[in-house]
Amino acid sequence: MNFFQRRAVLKEINYLEVRPIKNYGETVDENNLVTVLIPKFKNRFAVKFVLPYMQYKFFKIKLDEFGSAAWLLIDSTRNVNEIASELVKKFGEKIQPVEERLPKYFTGIYEQRLITFLEIQDKGN
Repeated sequence: MNFFQRRAVLKEINYLEVRPIKNYGETVDENNLVTVLIPKFKNRFAVKFVLPYMQYKFFKIKLDEFGSAAWLLIDSTRNVNEIASELVKKFGEKIQPVEERLPKYFTGIYEQRLITFLEIQDKGN
């Protein structure tokens, strides 16, 4: 599904009702801060012959406190509204207005292809 088709699907859907899915793995440090690990190569040849000789095999994206908490709540069963309510329980007034902030955050990491949405995958198949 190309960019315009994905965008059309998202325009039809209420953003608080979509269910995000992680595209990449992560590591979590002792402060519960997430580092998203993006493989440097997806090409089979590069993975087999180039990657073993590289010191760093992943691009690392470090998330802040709120981003890490939201990332850890992504499990493809919770929608954005449920994630928002969990974040309000955890952070209280510090994260307000969560109904505005969280969709912007998910839009940003969606555009960077760190996540996708279950509804887009369903429409694509």
